[in-house]
Amino acid sequence: MTLNNKVIWITGASSGIGKSLAIELSNYPCQLILSARRKEVLEEVKKQYKHPENVAVLPFDLADYKAMPQIANEAVKCFGVVDMLINNGGISQRSPIIETAIEVDKKLIDIDYLGTVALTKAILPHFVSNQSGCFVVVSSLMGKFSSPLRSAYCAAKHALHGFFDALRLEHHKDNIKVTLICPGFVNTNVARNALTADGSQQIIQDKMTENGLNPDIFVKKMIKAIKKEKFEAYIGKFEAFGVYVQRLSPRLIHWLVLRSKVK
Repeated sequence: MTLNNKVIWITGASSGIGKSLAIELSNYPCQLILSARRKEVLEEVKKQYKHPENVAVLPFDLADYKAMPQIANEAVKCFGVVDMLINNGGISQRSPIIETAIEVDKKLIDIDYLGTVALTKAILPHFVSNQSGCFVVVSSLMGKFSSPLRSAYCAAKHALHGFFDALRLEHHKDNIKVTLICPGFVNTNVARNALTADGSQQIIQDKMTENGLNPDIFVKKMIKAIKKEKFEAYIGKFEAFGVYVQRLSPRLIHWLVLRSKVK
């Protein structure tokens, strides 16, 4: 797959992986639609793009999934077409199950799963009409195996795999591609922004995230996987091997995660 002359829509584009991805894509002759909640931050990202005239800013909140049909229509109007939707927006969690308010579980599902699904369903008819399109979904290694203190996050990411695997099957006939990107630890603000048991932000960085891949390195690997039209790509350091260990022995990955003392 080529990214040249494509219109690529990125959610969660104001920071972290989404921001690095937007800047890296400035090396390609493509047009971007950048989305997140804060318009002013997206405008700053746009200024870092080599050709800002090829960038549109479309702010919205993933939690407001009932608004997605209107948002999708606005996205198409930006450049007349959308060729690829990169579902990158979302939040994480750091709290024990026994202490976590059910409202926190709901918020993770609303944003990380339902928001992404609603946006996907909203742009899907456009892809079907064009008999072409690509969904890229930034899931997580936690969408393949689980880890302590991330129960709602793991649940939402696991759900994304179920949904998008089904979408890939249903719309193979429409030439619609799906690539699920599963990051391990990436050095972004995901841990600082993670929700705790009462719904407040964690604020502090954790060591595993801090020692993770540089987001600029990560997005180069991500783009390579997209171009190869991979069904799934596992991108990280040592932790990426957990996917293969899980396939071999669920009991072994259980033991290894316990020993890793992930926080």
